[in-house]
Amino acid sequence: MLKTTPFHGRTAPLCASHAWRRWAGYVVASSYELTHEREYHAIRSAAALFDISPLHKYRVRGRDAARLLDRVVTRDVARAALGQVLYTPWCDAAGKVLDDGTVARLDETSFRMTAAEPGLRWLQDNALGLAVAIEDVSESTAALALQGPASRAILQQLTDTDLADLKYFRITAARLREFWVTISRTGYTGDLGYEIWVEARHAEAVWDALATGGAPYGITPAGMLALDVARIEAGLMLIDVDYVPARKALLEAQTSSPFELDLAWTVNLAKEQFVGKRALVREAQRAPQWQFVGLEIDWDALERLYAEAGLAPQLPGVAWRTSTPAYADGKQVGYATSGCWSPLLKKYIALAHLRSPWAAPGTLLELEVTIEHRRRRAAARVVKKPFFNPERKRA
Repeated sequence: MLKTTPFHGRTAPLCASHAWRRWAGYVVASSYELTHEREYHAIRSAAALFDISPLHKYRVRGRDAARLLDRVVTRDVARAALGQVLYTPWCDAAGKVLDDGTVARLDETSFRMTAAEPGLRWLQDNALGLAVAIEDVSESTAALALQGPASRAILQQLTDTDLADLKYFRITAARLREFWVTISRTGYTGDLGYEIWVEARHAEAVWDALATGGAPYGITPAGMLALDVARIEAGLMLIDVDYVPARKALLEAQTSSPFELDLAWTVNLAKEQFVGKRALVREAQRAPQWQFVGLEIDWDALERLYAEAGLAPQLPGVAWRTSTPAYADGKQVGYATSGCWSPLLKKYIALAHLRSPWAAPGTLLELEVTIEHRRRRAAARVVKKPFFNPERKRA
């Protein structure tokens, strides 16, 4: 049976579209209005409020908490500062990515880990012999993402904590009105934004405080359709869409290493042994066969293809999640996994896996498009990710 999040009492009456979707066993809104357009623009011009409670959340505590996390993820957790949040993947013994998420250092011996897939058994299996306690707090901890240029102003009026001092990918305890929460300067939109973590029993009261305080700033509840466009603009990958987690792969060719997902910066090969290290050390000695890149589809080329069919360009109204072949000199050299029309950038963009010889920025390719039931190829160009990277995100 599908579950509802601690915010469902507030989100359900707002969901005029009745467009719900599954996420980790919960129902969440695809969009609150009949289309996601206003919700998307709130992310980029005001503030959007997302219910992200379905994330799997684990509290890892004890003398060996950092040691356990260092054993399972690719980042150097032991060196993380108090209040630091690390984005990280974790791998199987072959160095292939199982999942990706965050590790937040709450104090010297306490961490919170978030994941897209269930990971309790994985943590427990790797904790043998260590002085550590692992608690699944997925249901007891509710979470909201407040994203957009007005997010700091909205939060600041609700708390005495000086958010101007909260750096990018840092977390702090704070009182939001009369409720203790933790606020992290993180998000999945590539914009200025925060995530608010609160006990589930206080969820609706915290939602009400944000909705009331954010009303003068144009705060808008937003669903997964708007988030999908924003995360593609930010060049952020999505599990089960942009990569297949190793435990679900049916073929070795379906798996990806961190190096193949443009996550080499998250792999610290200098730290002690961790799951997948031997395989990653070997891979680091050679260039990866695949790279995860951005694509811009040439608008003039696309327009010409539609004109040949007697049509104006017709682009999907929502972000697409379909494996789409990419070609160079007539042969397939990779595939796009998700893409969208960017309303802000006025560009048709995609995320793609390409064989390394064709992955350099500026490389000219062709991306398959279907026009009036016929498969055609539109000119495209490899570009660096992210497509959208405003200074306010880190400032």
